[in-house]
Amino acid sequence: MKVLVITSLGPKVSNPQAGIFIINRLKHYEMHGIDFDVAVLGYNDNKMVTFAKKFLKIYNKNQPLSTCCGIKLTPVLIDRSLIDLALFKTLPNYFLKTAGRFAQRIENMFRVEDYDLIHGHGMYSIPAGLIANILSEKYNKPFAVSWHGGDVNVVMPKRGKIYVKVLEKASANIFVSNAILEKAKSYGYSGKNAVVIPNGYDQEVFKPFDKESVRKELGIYKKGYKYIGFVGNLLPIKRADKLGEIFNLISKVYPNTYFIVVGDGPLREEIKKETEGLNIIFTGGLPQQEVAKWMNAMDVMILPSRQEGFGAVAIEAQACGTCVVGSSNGGIPEAIGFPEYVVQEGENFEERFAKKVVEVLEHGYDANKLIERSKGFTWRNIVAKEIDVYKNVLNLIK
Repeated sequence: MKVLVITSLGPKVSNPQAGIFIINRLKHYEMHGIDFDVAVLGYNDNKMVTFAKKFLKIYNKNQPLSTCCGIKLTPVLIDRSLIDLALFKTLPNYFLKTAGRFAQRIENMFRVEDYDLIHGHGMYSIPAGLIANILSEKYNKPFAVSWHGGDVNVVMPKRGKIYVKVLEKASANIFVSNAILEKAKSYGYSGKNAVVIPNGYDQEVFKPFDKESVRKELGIYKKGYKYIGFVGNLLPIKRADKLGEIFNLISKVYPNTYFIVVGDGPLREEIKKETEGLNIIFTGGLPQQEVAKWMNAMDVMILPSRQEGFGAVAIEAQACGTCVVGSSNGGIPEAIGFPEYVVQEGENFEERFAKKVVEVLEHGYDANKLIERSKGFTWRNIVAKEIDVYKNVLNLIK
């Protein structure tokens, strides 16, 4: 079986950990004997676009890498000017034209006719699923689309008709959570070709260590202290703008607490100002091996996102034996798996969220129960399910 994987979610020069869930699953494709090539989509911005982005202080995602963790990636770039940027924002049909340009570029770089199946990961501002659809129709190849969350929650409301067409035409749609599937259905999608398969985690990286030993290794051990952490991009969608409020509320009950923020983003300085006087650590973006250490150091990890496709970070923390308290948004309840650790969205959310974290600190939790549950989400298990989808699709067209 030979698969052409198309995505804009791959690792970037400025952020090698971006889209690491794509890389992790591809490593397991190799173990299953799947032959694949990866087209990672991006833009060649001209000087004016680059200047405008710097002037507007836009968080720069940069260009894709050509290799990551031993996986070969092929950057597929198209030129972009300020006019392109303006037309993309204002003309709905320009979205389709841009997808067509990417499809043509892929044709120039790959022998599309040689693949058994095309798999588009994500339908964001660069719509990999739509591009897979275009190539599928031209070369009479089946295509699958993976929907990761933000594409349905954020982009689909603006381009519902186009997205529903892609959904209905696909041989299979893979959603990371039931919540995202139901959201897509709310825009008119039938769900006839849908399957729910969440993202997984690397069991060789995310595993339990002795918390005291890890804290000593990281230089943050203090007897009697509590350790609360957040792992993710420092963006409003992750509710990072409320981390300061949540941390301050917790510190009123547990003043001897280390607060750990793993990740980076435009809200970092704002959070620093709001948490002056607290014992807070900003690690910045880290490789997964380091993230696992910090997760092990935590008593509780928080996931208060306003939107979340699934929340695989919760599974990673549980695999380390760390309890996760999360919001009720998107796929977070599915990722956490224990209703008692989910805080419903609504009035006084931050106060109720902090109260729940305090409750967990006071009453404790069964780490072994968390670890055992996480075992169902290893990449080996997740990828086996995806390959079953591929096989079913190919069997249907025989």
